[in-house]
Amino acid sequence: MLDQLKNIFKKKKNKGVCKTLDIPVGTSKIVLWNKEEIAIFNVDNQFYAISNICAHKGGPLGEGECKGAVVSCPWHIWKYDVTTGKCIMNDKSVKKYEIKIIDGEIFV
Repeated sequence: MLDQLKNIFKKKKNKGVCKTLDIPVGTSKIVLWNKEEIAIFNVDNQFYAISNICAHKGGPLGEGECKGAVVSCPWHIWKYDVTTGKCIMNDKSVKKYEIKIIDGEIFV
């Protein structure tokens, strides 16, 4: 069954980008997917993926401090909700990616 699910995702061009074990609770990992940098966050063992590029000046969100579901850009401290990609300081946002987890592997 797991192999069938993985095959379905691969056919739909979904790609396994990392393992859940690669991202401990309260941390993030930056991955490259279809030439896009994505930051994947582990918030209490729930995983969320947003663009790694801050809407303000392009800072690396995956390198920012994450408190709960809010990450702060390390360059100018813009704060984003990692569950939605929305900036909590203004009306800007970054792209949110849907992910699936199959057998400990994260697919975008």
